[in-house]
Amino acid sequence: MPGIQTTVATANASRYLQQLCKHFAHKVEVSFDAQTGKVDFPFGDCRMWADDGALRIECVSETQETLARTHFVVHDHLTRFSWREKPDIVWEPKVQA
Repeated sequence: MPGIQTTVATANASRYLQQLCKHFAHKVEVSFDAQTGKVDFPFGDCRMWADDGALRIECVSETQETLARTHFVVHDHLTRFSWREKPDIVWEPKVQA
């Protein structure tokens, strides 16, 4: 299953994780706490982990096309929510286990 991941250096990782999850929960199934989040989009899944200095995000989907949609939605919202800070958000292929 194709996937992508990013680790965003930010002191606001937990805040962004919770903000993303609360926003997505209006339309899709979401579970989260201050350190972890899981979003189940109809077109892909997103997992998030926050610590004191970084937000790690992994997205997976059935196809490259649906992965691109998952990536777009998550990246676009994170960019909007972090507009003051403007963190460097660099995605790379997810390492297969």
